Amino acid sequence: MTEVADNTPVIIGVGQYSERVGEPGYTALSYMDLAGRALGAAIADSGASGDVAGAIDTLAAIRAFEMSRPDRKPPFGAANNVPRAIAKRVGADPKRAILTTTGGQTNQQLVGEFASAIAAGDSQCAVIVGSEAISTVLALTAKGEIPDWSEEIEGDFEDQGFGVEELLEPALFLHGASGAIPLYALAENARRHRLGMGLDAYRMEIGKLFAPFTRVAAANPHSAAPIERSAEELATVTDRNRIVAEPYPRMTVARDQVNQAAAIIVASAGLARALGVPEDKWVHIHAVTAATELKLSQRPDLAGNPASLASVDAALARAGKGMADMRYLDFYSCFAIPVFNQCDHFGLSAEDDPRGLTLTGGLPFFGGAGNNYSAHAIAEAVQRVRGDRGSFALVGANGGWMSKYATGIYSTEPADWSGNDRFAVLPKASDKVPLAKGPVDAATVETYTINRGPKGAEAIFIGRSDAGERVVGNADLSDAATAEAFESGEPFGKRLSLTQDERGRTLGRLAT
Repeated sequence: MTEVADNTPVIIGVGQYSERVGEPGYTALSYMDLAGRALGAAIADSGASGDVAGAIDTLAAIRAFEMSRPDRKPPFGAANNVPRAIAKRVGADPKRAILTTTGGQTNQQLVGEFASAIAAGDSQCAVIVGSEAISTVLALTAKGEIPDWSEEIEGDFEDQGFGVEELLEPALFLHGASGAIPLYALAENARRHRLGMGLDAYRMEIGKLFAPFTRVAAANPHSAAPIERSAEELATVTDRNRIVAEPYPRMTVARDQVNQAAAIIVASAGLARALGVPEDKWVHIHAVTAATELKLSQRPDLAGNPASLASVDAALARAGKGMADMRYLDFYSCFAIPVFNQCDHFGLSAEDDPRGLTLTGGLPFFGGAGNNYSAHAIAEAVQRVRGDRGSFALVGANGGWMSKYATGIYSTEPADWSGNDRFAVLPKASDKVPLAKGPVDAATVETYTINRGPKGAEAIFIGRSDAGERVVGNADLSDAATAEAFESGEPFGKRLSLTQDERGRTLGRLAT
């Protein structure tokens, strides 16, 4: 590998750290402490004889969930300067410190951005690090404990903002689809309708997809829920596995109650040599591509996610490889549909593909470590290809409601960065469906979900007006015929008569 050019970006270290409430060694670490432990592990993982921490010139801190929206504040406080607080824990003082935008694709995209900067000579050593401590926050709050996790850290940093503008869907939010679960459920039911499957049959398909994920999670020491489960157990609705939003049982949605952190160190090959990083630790970045999707309500195909498929296709093309060349795969699995979309496109099967579709165990079982999950997937990919030299790994990272996607391809085989063309941001689609701007008298249902919670059931639909515009509303479940259509799981194609209430919500009843 001595022929690798000095400005070639290589991953030299990855680290993960986790703890589970109540288990031996649990110390209720803060966000900053978890991230510091993961970064320390990544530095140790590099095997360097030199000072890796001192060589870090760029550090990007992935925004934690509880810092991801303007209306959210960390309940126990946090550092005023998150990236430098993490850097301080390992003795680093980067020239550039960044607090990133929101999105599960962010860390994967940053690998590409930082690799490109290194290839251009604008950086020598960059870190991506993030953490979540939601499980500890909930556990301590339940006991009435309120620790102080605030810190005052000097130094400048770039706050890239929340970056949630493309995630804002006022019409959907107004009607109760205000979180990831119902928004993904709307897309999931659209796919179910396309396949002509009933609710029970489709839930079993989700169970079959995710059962192999649970086996991987059960063997992963960092998993939040290391329990192997059968497809039937995942698909069967019980009091413990209740429906949270049709068609999702609780066990099949991303688990955000975790205490997990992960870090990735990318350096130039020249610096890696100078730091004494053994060459068998180097992992090459063969391609990173990022893409942005239309808003959910604007998508021509409510089940589709063409931006994610374009990202994976483009990454494979830039790497000069096909899906069959990938020995290791991790597709972002906050819900089933982002994985199903890749399976549908590439003809993959979680049951039959010996590679499997996850390296961690997936977000419902390993844990959905907020915006930082894919750092864990990348860390696992790096370890796999190091132990299987010459093999290739693909990591697909998803953000929002299938809103953003970034794909990375990794191997110990050298990658030529002399053209600095292995990172790309793809153009956004423009063929969006317009949302109706005013009241509409009737609409035909395209997809729906039913939120189920302590306050009862709330049915949300997306449909088309006679003019072809998108309409969002709530189905009136107090009407027996409407309730029957939605509760049966088959309201697709039904025509609804629409009215507006005093809050401006659209209410739909089955047209007679």
